[in-house]
Amino acid sequence: MTDLHVPDTAEELLARSVSTPTVPPVPPDAPPERPIVVRKPTTAEIGSWAFIGAVAVVALIFGILGLVLPQGGSGGGGAAAGPAQDVSVTMKEFAFEPADVVVEPGRRINLTVHNAGTMAHDLKLNGVTGVDLVQPGQEATVVLDALTATTAAWCTVPGHKASGMAMTFTVRISGAAASPAPAAANSPAAAASDAAKIDFAAAPAADWKPYDAALAPAAGATEHKITMHATEKVIEVAPGVTQQMWTFDDQVPGPILRGHVGDLFTVTLVNDGKMGHSIDFHASKVAWNDEMRTIGAGESLVYQYRAEFAGIFMYHCGTAPALHHIGNGMYGSIIIDPPNLAEVDHEYVLVQSEIYTGPQGQPGDLTKMQSGAWDAIVFNGYVNQYKAAPIRVEPNERVRVWVLDAGPSENSSFHIVGTVFDTVFKEGAYLLQPGPDHGGSQALDLQPAQGGFVELSFAEAGLYPIVTHKFANVGKGALGLFQAGEVTAAPAMSH
Repeated sequence: MTDLHVPDTAEELLARSVSTPTVPPVPPDAPPERPIVVRKPTTAEIGSWAFIGAVAVVALIFGILGLVLPQGGSGGGGAAAGPAQDVSVTMKEFAFEPADVVVEPGRRINLTVHNAGTMAHDLKLNGVTGVDLVQPGQEATVVLDALTATTAAWCTVPGHKASGMAMTFTVRISGAAASPAPAAANSPAAAASDAAKIDFAAAPAADWKPYDAALAPAAGATEHKITMHATEKVIEVAPGVTQQMWTFDDQVPGPILRGHVGDLFTVTLVNDGKMGHSIDFHASKVAWNDEMRTIGAGESLVYQYRAEFAGIFMYHCGTAPALHHIGNGMYGSIIIDPPNLAEVDHEYVLVQSEIYTGPQGQPGDLTKMQSGAWDAIVFNGYVNQYKAAPIRVEPNERVRVWVLDAGPSENSSFHIVGTVFDTVFKEGAYLLQPGPDHGGSQALDLQPAQGGFVELSFAEAGLYPIVTHKFANVGKGALGLFQAGEVTAAPAMSH
């Protein structure tokens, strides 16, 4: 068998293609022909042909690659193909319409967003790029880079995405299904895994100070002029655990207000935060759409009302989603004394609420709030704080404890271990008062946004646990202590 020689180089291939051909012998009787003259190519011609051949090979390679490579980069920013595509989206509470728009791969997007809601919203692809805050009744336009993959977008105002303000830009590729949207980094599953963890056995730092539960007597004035500031502030809610709480006056709960039936309250709310906030006093009778309206960052409003009913009332931010604003710390109490309120030695206020942790230093998790999956139940905003710093009184002193269940969702069965309540006032009425024919009470039952007070004394020196008798919650932060007199050592807690 004759071996087949394959040229190894372009030069050898070119040399063979221009070598002298073999000429067959001419028969004797053949007519004369014009002589065949074979000329060797010059060096310049050989170089020219080699260059042309190399260009052809490169063009062929890139032509093939062009058939198999996608146009543009992955996830957006690809080269634009053709004119930009116009897309319009309408904002509402709490949705985008449409919730899914189809865009063509490789085309830039002229995005116009109109806010038909009553609150400011934004729209960001992957929570990063897009339209900044748009005020109610306004619209904004932005040009987005071309997308090559289906992309999620949402309103980045805290709580709005979890309330439904999310949408998808679906890239539709001819002849193929749309690529799936990537999982959002702040999806409920991711948020749950990143949530701060509470150690209920941990002790606060040496420089920690508890919320002062002591209540001062009502002022003698009949008009109360108060200025309150709505803020967002990182606050410790348990030893080593911080959350970005939304607050009134940088504290959770907000300031305790107090007055008498008939007093006039003129409250100026100043929004020092970065998002919309409002305030709702349960002790008032005013139009919801006026004094309780949401105000933007830097704005203020005056909320005026006359207190006509006695009791301990909740106040809170009512900006949607109200669940998120209350669950993240925007609540407090206002006490309107019943007529002829008896004198006591000490008065305290305990506000029960829930904590739904988000990541360390970040707002609480709205998804947990929506499902009632709280991480802690606390008095006055901090896990087990009056266990770490007991409330000090003396034996046989008369004590009144005002209790408010701020929720936003869990109920309370307020109980103090080791004593009996001889007076109970709930939701504007006395349920029990001292007398020869009256018994005692063991617990004050409250649903969210209900309140009242109990009166009691401690018969001997010692420690008296403060709990909700819904005992599943005691081990989750709803534990404190009254200390009556001197106590040498604290025994192990059995509650």
